[in-house]
Amino acid sequence: MQESTQKKRILVTGGAGYIGSHVVKLLLEEGRHEITILDNLSTGFQETVDALMQIAKEQRRPLEFIQKDLSDWEEIAALMQNNTYDAIMHFAASLVVPESVENPLKYYLNNTANTVNLIKCAVENNVRNFIFSSTAATYGEPDSHLVDLQTGLKETDPADPINPYGMSKLMSERVLKDTAFAYPDFKYVALRYFNVAGSDPDGRIGQSTNNATLLIKVAAETAVGKREKIYIFGEDYPTPDGTGVRDYIHVMDLARAHIEALHYLRENQSTVFNVGYGRGFSVKEVIETMKKVSSVNFPVEIKERRAGDPAILIANNTKIKQATSWRPQYDDLEIICKTTLEWEKKLKECKQ
Repeated sequence: MQESTQKKRILVTGGAGYIGSHVVKLLLEEGRHEITILDNLSTGFQETVDALMQIAKEQRRPLEFIQKDLSDWEEIAALMQNNTYDAIMHFAASLVVPESVENPLKYYLNNTANTVNLIKCAVENNVRNFIFSSTAATYGEPDSHLVDLQTGLKETDPADPINPYGMSKLMSERVLKDTAFAYPDFKYVALRYFNVAGSDPDGRIGQSTNNATLLIKVAAETAVGKREKIYIFGEDYPTPDGTGVRDYIHVMDLARAHIEALHYLRENQSTVFNVGYGRGFSVKEVIETMKKVSSVNFPVEIKERRAGDPAILIANNTKIKQATSWRPQYDDLEIICKTTLEWEKKLKECKQ
């Protein structure tokens, strides 16, 4: 049987944010879907929505923006009842690990309770496909035999979060799993992100987050003079240079993984995929790379460890590569740093 030529409708929550906006851009370029962005603009940006609307106009693609908060359950229920969506891509969440330690209730309410309600609305309104933005923080601090710079973490390795952010996402994964078991027509893919960085190489959108905590963006902000110095939080980890090691993935490769996950779900059953490159770089290596691409020798200061930060997180990405057509296109730390830096320069120019 041939698939209908009618465009599928997708609801993208958090589509005005960093990762969600890059996924929307790829969906627009693919041209196979009608897209609705749902965002409260608390951490997303109207400028990002405007840029995506302009891209949609240029490409003659349908794009709708609705400003709503997922905590308004009655409004979300009404939206779902009044529209027919084929899929939901759910990005809207709070995601600062230290803040989650200080304010756990915010994370369980926003990341878990609101997600549960969204899943409930999806089931009640026959939305069959759900792509969930999860995180490598679900793994917590891996056991010593799993802390391997070569092998990386597999989806089957123990999930034991050490901070409320990771637990709030793992709880949502469990709700998805139980819901898919109870309602066979409902299917999901949970994508466990490792450390996301970089920006759209076209320079149309990027990470504009205020008070950013992601290392590569912070390093770029320091390189362009937005910050006086950058801090390294802990240099006494059991790693080659004493600083934390992370698997940094370019946001465009991560965005592509969402498109591939949606295609996968059309013909396959629910699952969880790691999304990373399968290799890691230390905090010091990242900082030195940013200094190299920016030609700026910015100041660096060592501070104590932050609560909730594991020593090493590296993905084993074998599963997603075997199950889908996803292949990284930007697996290069210098490219990741350069695209981040170019976006920071653009932001600085816009404010001058």
